[in-house]
Amino acid sequence: MNIVNFTPQSAFFGGIIIGLAVIIFFIGNGRLAGVSGIVNDTLVSKQNRTDNFLFIVGLVLGPIFYAFFTKINIPFLITSSLPIIISAGFLVGIGTKIGRGCTSGHGICGISLLSPRSIIATIIFMITAIITVKLIG
Repeated sequence: MNIVNFTPQSAFFGGIIIGLAVIIFFIGNGRLAGVSGIVNDTLVSKQNRTDNFLFIVGLVLGPIFYAFFTKINIPFLITSSLPIIISAGFLVGIGTKIGRGCTSGHGICGISLLSPRSIIATIIFMITAIITVKLIG
């Protein structure tokens, strides 16, 4: 992390918006807004398929609309290697199955419910992310 790019105000307001979205999703659907579970249910389950699909579409279109309407250039660098992207997606999918959820499910929804499993999973996510950044960066 480059301390020059640290933006606590936008991070704070972004967190509030994410929290509100989770609350609205829960009130509207009675389900937690864990992204890996929603993606899995979209592909596998016949229940709530339309809601789940619209949630995923919103996750993709939201940043695109934001960048378009605000005219703010958001630098985003990712490899263009298709085998690496597919391998990474596969590994993330395996990890979310093993961990029984992803960072949004455990880190946002689970911690707010004071779930011990989610707290431990989020700590493991963060430690793994820090180690990965240190090894790669």
